[in-house]
Amino acid sequence: MRLAITDYTATSAAGTGLVELRKSLSARRSGLRKNDFDGCDLDTWIGRVAGVEDIELPSHLTGLQSRNNQLAWLGLQQDGLLDSVKALSDRVGAHRVGVIMGTSTSSIGRTEEAYSRLEESGRMHPDLRQPGVHHLHSPGMFVGAATGLKGPSITISTACSSSAKVFATASRWIRHGIVDAALVGGIDSLCLSILYGFNSLELISADPCKPFDRDRSGINIGEAAGYAIVTRDNLANDARLALLGYGESSDAHHMSHPHPEGKGASIAIQRALARANVAATSIDYVNLHGTASKANDRVETYALAELFESNTLVGSTKGWSGHTLGAAGILEAVIAIDTLRTNLIPGTLNRETDDPEFRFDVLSDNVEKRIEYSMSNSFGFGGNNVSLIFGRRP
Repeated sequence: MRLAITDYTATSAAGTGLVELRKSLSARRSGLRKNDFDGCDLDTWIGRVAGVEDIELPSHLTGLQSRNNQLAWLGLQQDGLLDSVKALSDRVGAHRVGVIMGTSTSSIGRTEEAYSRLEESGRMHPDLRQPGVHHLHSPGMFVGAATGLKGPSITISTACSSSAKVFATASRWIRHGIVDAALVGGIDSLCLSILYGFNSLELISADPCKPFDRDRSGINIGEAAGYAIVTRDNLANDARLALLGYGESSDAHHMSHPHPEGKGASIAIQRALARANVAATSIDYVNLHGTASKANDRVETYALAELFESNTLVGSTKGWSGHTLGAAGILEAVIAIDTLRTNLIPGTLNRETDDPEFRFDVLSDNVEKRIEYSMSNSFGFGGNNVSLIFGRRP
């Protein structure tokens, strides 16, 4: 089922809002910085959004105070999104617009703070007793409260595919008449659990990440908030862009590693192509999951080689933002959508040397080209795979 995409925005280390994101991509200016996250002594680079800690929430939202929700609020204020949500709500009714958010860690950073400041009795400090914050659905609750939307609300947490799956859920909700439209998105913010957790898995790089480079040494953790408004096709006569199809799969191969031959990734891509009724040869650009980890990058090229021809332009944008985990799906979907408007296809930042183990050529430099179809891949821990296909509305 084709869905109209009426509005979208993204905020990450690569830029706050679309204008800054486009500038960074065009100038090939990375947002990564040497790790300066408070309380973390890891030798790594991070994709930190400047000034998140200084964001003030509106008075009716202060009970949901957390760094994650501060980032969510910052993202909501970009590119006129809140005005667009209000106009949609006024048109179809607040109860007919769903809220579907993706996250990996939600507000766990706030929970870390709460446990570090326990009272002698073992109870949380009064300021940190926030039942609306210390759980995975905090982003969905916050965005619903911030926008005034009253439709069904859900927060999806399937690791790094979380905020790509939001599009699939929106499609199902709209197809079955549960809602007429949905605000989809994802928020994940830096926290100690994630930084030290990925370090314990020996996946953190001490250098700026180098996706699809022979000498890649691991990932850089980033943070992001992104959103898109998707509606029933007949509700958006002026919309120029659309979600054409999605594909989902689960490897069920290993707790963290992908299938070594990329079978789950390949299935997700094939299902997206089938649902969109688009041939693989018609896909002009694929925003790859491309984390810069040794195994994941190699496996993704296996899936590409199985399905695509060499003229398909593919690249990873994590060199600009870092791996934003549960927000990676929406951030990279926004980039894939935006290529249909800007005609700027980003290459792969920091990629210098080919890896002989790869089975598909990955774009290094930016390319300017009008395209008809773009795809975004998001592959999470445990083989939670999602592929999304976007195009222009006729």
